[in-house]
Amino acid sequence: MEYFTKSVIPFIVLIILGYGMIKGRKVYEWFMEGAKEGLQTCLRIFPCLLAMLVAVQIFKGADLLDMINRILAPVSGFIGLPEEIVPLVLLKPISGSGAIGMFTEIINTYGADSFIGILASVIMGTTETIFYTITVYFGAVGIKKIRHTLWGAVMADVTAVLVAIFIVGLII
Repeated sequence: MEYFTKSVIPFIVLIILGYGMIKGRKVYEWFMEGAKEGLQTCLRIFPCLLAMLVAVQIFKGADLLDMINRILAPVSGFIGLPEEIVPLVLLKPISGSGAIGMFTEIINTYGADSFIGILASVIMGTTETIFYTITVYFGAVGIKKIRHTLWGAVMADVTAVLVAIFIVGLII
């Protein structure tokens, strides 16, 4: 089975290339055009990605996460969000890799079967890296005004966190 799964993608590529050649299409030229467009897209979104990465590093380096966690402690306590998960909720919309690191730390500290571990797992699965996603996808097509996308995405993440607290609270 492992051999089959490793050979599926090359097999699909060969089928596409073969089909294109049989139909008399310019497969190689189309591939080169697609590669050129992909490179141009990368160059277009690079400044946005660089700005996002710098902002994340500044956010982490200045210990702003701990300060914000202390400020939000009364609100998080009121809605039932454990203080240990607040940094994960704050970091996930900004940085997926930072959130994975924080999630791993939560699981290692509190365990996967604890309320905190299960809640962190549900939050990781139901929230999105909003700012990264908006930066990449909107930057790729040249959209400068994000209009209501940011607010809609933030509301979706807030809803996901609140529902996660409620559901995990019911289960545990």
